[in-house]
Amino acid sequence: MSAASHRRHAPVLADISDVEPFHSAEEAWFWTMAGLSARAAGARIVAGLGSKPRPCEPDDVVRCLDRLYRQRRIDLVHVRILRNFGDRQVPPDPRHPGDRSAHKIWREALDRLDWPLRLKGIVA
Repeated sequence: MSAASHRRHAPVLADISDVEPFHSAEEAWFWTMAGLSARAAGARIVAGLGSKPRPCEPDDVVRCLDRLYRQRRIDLVHVRILRNFGDRQVPPDPRHPGDRSAHKIWREALDRLDWPLRLKGIVA
């Protein structure tokens, strides 16, 4: 086997100008959770092949969240709230008495996730 046959190639976007970053960390999170759910159901997730080409894959957003967790900027309560409401594809409703504390934690987590996503160009 030649060296060329051992090389791995990452998918290449056809045109980087077509890539559309997310408007917010919340939008990126909901997209990530939808992608992870689709993957669990057997879909193959590849950057740039969806209805709107995005600048990342769901794992990139999860890695940003993981880094915040390892830096102790968020804790398991934040992750649980993000997961629960991300699976539902709706944010906690602060008008609902049962969601008030979850909404506060949701906002904290997304506020802390926003900056790393902006640095990577995932959020505009």
